[in-house]
Amino acid sequence: MDVAHRQLLVNGVELHLAECGDGPLVLLCHGFPELWFSWRHQLPALARAGYRAVALDQRGYGRSSRPEPVEDYDIVHLAGDLLGLLDILGEERAVVVGHDWGAIVTWHLARTAPERLRGVAAMSVPLWPRSPKPPTVWMKDLFGDRFFYILHFQTPGVADAQLASDPAAFLRLFLNRASADVFDGTAEVPPLPDWISEAEFAVYETEFRRTGFTGGLNWYRNFDRNWELTAESDGRRIDVPTMFLAGERDPVLSFLPVTPMQAQVSDLRELVLVPGGGHWIQQERPAETNEALLRFLAGLDDGGYQGGG
Repeated sequence: MDVAHRQLLVNGVELHLAECGDGPLVLLCHGFPELWFSWRHQLPALARAGYRAVALDQRGYGRSSRPEPVEDYDIVHLAGDLLGLLDILGEERAVVVGHDWGAIVTWHLARTAPERLRGVAAMSVPLWPRSPKPPTVWMKDLFGDRFFYILHFQTPGVADAQLASDPAAFLRLFLNRASADVFDGTAEVPPLPDWISEAEFAVYETEFRRTGFTGGLNWYRNFDRNWELTAESDGRRIDVPTMFLAGERDPVLSFLPVTPMQAQVSDLRELVLVPGGGHWIQQERPAETNEALLRFLAGLDDGGYQGGG
């Protein structure tokens, strides 16, 4: 099934969309370091099942705009892009599916704009309670003197230059070693994982060689700002129909366990942990991901949940 591409001006930035199918809207939101292409296995599957599937290059990535100010990548801007996109697409509500950083934005929408959502499916990053201190302080307490990539990404210009010096090497290393939660720039560049072909990898390499990584890194540089901006909304219980899916071996779950999420989500319809799956779950295990996602979507009642505060 063919995927159509177009550019839309949303909230002052240009967003690149990949679209497939007709029917209720399912919006697919990627993480770092990814693109709309991360959903290549889901777009046709959703379309064949009767949905309008839309995957975007989020701001800072691919063929979408890359604003210069770091604060233009805070959670308010990122969520605002998705709400603005719904308006332009003429959709009052949608199911939003987010992986990695896309999941963080999805959780924020579920708390702040539930009336725009038929449901949410978060992948790899569970909802967690608000930290009593800024996230980077919490991370420093947790990891101490050990290297942790999120902390390494904080200083503007440093990781940007390092990663851009050899995008292919970084992408190969990060795809392989996300399970170890490290990137120190010194490891031997590994071969590609078996779930991505050389041709598929070339899509990522070509785009990041062109754009660099600053846009995506700026999302990380707003962790503490997001913590400040969400002081009021972070305590709200999520009532939107919800699914969570991750690989059993996803390293994120080693420091963000799923148990606290269950107390914050009133309508958690499925919690799926794919045996042997890693962080890049929708690419590593597309069949299992599609099966769970389509099952969740089929269970949503168009005349049921109407949102609320």
